[in-house]
Amino acid sequence: MPALSSTMTEGKIVSWVKSPGDKVSKGETVVVVESDKADMDVESFHDGYLAVILVEEGQEAPVGNAIALIAETEAEIEVAKSQGQPPATTTTAAPALESKPAPAPVEAAPAPVVPTPTVRDNGRITASPRAKKLAKEFNIDLKTLQGSGPNGRITSEDIEKAAGKAPATAATIAPPTAPPVAAKIPTVTPPPAPVTPPAVAGQTVPLTGLQKAVVNNMKTSLQVPTFVVGYTITTTALDKLYQQLKSKGVTMTALLAKAVANTLEKHPLLNASYTEAGIQYHGTINVAVAVAMPDGGLITPVLRGANTSDIYSLSRGWKDLVDRSRSKQLQPEEYNSGTFTISNLGMYGVDRFTAILPPGTGAILAVGAALPQVVATPEGLMGVQRQMTVNITCDHRIIYGADAAAFLQDLAKLLETNVASLTM
Repeated sequence: MPALSSTMTEGKIVSWVKSPGDKVSKGETVVVVESDKADMDVESFHDGYLAVILVEEGQEAPVGNAIALIAETEAEIEVAKSQGQPPATTTTAAPALESKPAPAPVEAAPAPVVPTPTVRDNGRITASPRAKKLAKEFNIDLKTLQGSGPNGRITSEDIEKAAGKAPATAATIAPPTAPPVAAKIPTVTPPPAPVTPPAVAGQTVPLTGLQKAVVNNMKTSLQVPTFVVGYTITTTALDKLYQQLKSKGVTMTALLAKAVANTLEKHPLLNASYTEAGIQYHGTINVAVAVAMPDGGLITPVLRGANTSDIYSLSRGWKDLVDRSRSKQLQPEEYNSGTFTISNLGMYGVDRFTAILPPGTGAILAVGAALPQVVATPEGLMGVQRQMTVNITCDHRIIYGADAAAFLQDLAKLLETNVASLTM
């Protein structure tokens, strides 16, 4: 009697796509599972019938435990029911079989007047986990909708439109602020602050799966001997390039990631990590960038091969990663394969800070805001320039002060005198 089980460390059941007694095909989504950083479609390895659900929606299950039983024939369903003994208490992890997270909705395209179903080659309707959950809540038949997501996938916004509700994301997109004409200095509109669950005085609010993952990572990080080196970079050339390219979809995050990746090519030690066997030099430069999650915690989507990608592809890729990370649709390799990390709080006006080193990496760069500063010119005169302070935190077991300083020096040189190379 096949059972749905898992090797995932932690998670819980978000929603059951199938109900007891439903026919299940191999490779068909049966349940949506929440891990520490993503919601994932769990597909069956077997053909048969979903006989018994052992772990209900909203519950968690111990690692490796079965969460449901699949009978090979309808006649065996009753036998499976007699075998299924739902656990009295649930604790930690839920399953993740062949998890294939769907891209998250951003701006849904207008639905056509005559909807047609969105199906795969095998005849199954494709929809994001949240869309399926909302469809159940609003009692909407997915077969009547035309998906607006990638490859026609039905998104949660499609469901909200069908139910007559306004998309929740529409109000979160702020228009860019025009730079002051007189000062000729571009301003930055800070993004909305992360929305954390409301706290009640005197109440202990349980940590989310993502927050628990952050706690475990921080415990591991504090066991590593680290040091911090700071550097001030003039951003005049970088700001000018950004103003020229932002209308083409280029983001400041992509520019910084590209600059860091190109500099890491000259400093492979900063892209390496410590292992018990020695220094592990990674074959690719994967720049992870910290992103605050709306419901608390943070995640680090990864721009893989950032040094070999053009700035436009990086920007498109970054937008997609952020959209999907905030709806918990990233695959594990999209958030755990970073070889170097950037944490940027400059958009909040923070002028300088230090970051804690993530486990498994050798360095993390903390980026502050670019602010107007009164400085002395090479001619001995006083002038105003925009400058930002960056601090790099390094694993002192493999990286030393001179290594970090040389990296920052080359990064500053690129951004100050050769920033045009980022577009080549």
